Amino acid sequence: MSSKIYQEYPKTVARDDFWRQVKRTVNGVPVSQAQIDMIVSAISDGLSLSPQDVLLDLGCGNGALSQYFFEHLAGFEGIDASEYLIGVAKEYFGGNSAYSFSQLDIDSYLRGASNPERFTKCLCYGVFSYLENAEEVLDILRARFRNIQITFIGNLPDKDLSHLFHLEASEQLDDPCSPSGIWRSREEFIHLANITGWNAELHIMPNDFYAAHYRYDAILERL
Repeated sequence: MSSKIYQEYPKTVARDDFWRQVKRTVNGVPVSQAQIDMIVSAISDGLSLSPQDVLLDLGCGNGALSQYFFEHLAGFEGIDASEYLIGVAKEYFGGNSAYSFSQLDIDSYLRGASNPERFTKCLCYGVFSYLENAEEVLDILRARFRNIQITFIGNLPDKDLSHLFHLEASEQLDDPCSPSGIWRSREEFIHLANITGWNAELHIMPNDFYAAHYRYDAILERL
């Protein structure tokens, strides 16, 4: 997804049209609450969230997904490059000092965050494939955020299953600025995780999940 599209598209829909803003849609229609519940369950189980956890959400968008985890946490910080989406997050899902949203790109935040030791879990849902420096992100996350033991990276497009998805004619599988970002096979993702000091356990959503036929999730733990 190009930076321009990411920054400008959310402004073209209603301010409270949360799922359409972040393109969590099928044929332009926002996914159902049942689909969102499946995502929330997968993340909660994958991260083994507890009331003592402080969660770092990289690429939190408008906070519509983030807010499902607040009641299970001691603290939360969501990071996103979009000033508009962070504004929506603060307007609709802010208000508690334990849960904050900040407008920064992921790389800048990871390199400059103060007190990174406070975080115990990390989430990056639907955003990782758009990172141009994915290896550096995983390196820095492991080196600076030393108390993060589990990272959930969700909704990754599987290169080996790309033939099952309708790609735009100009879309390249290795282009982070394309509509789906970089497609990685499961083997490629495991290798990426391993060389940056993480063990990756991959999961597929149930068959009735709208993207189960070409996407997977990864649960990363320190090697």
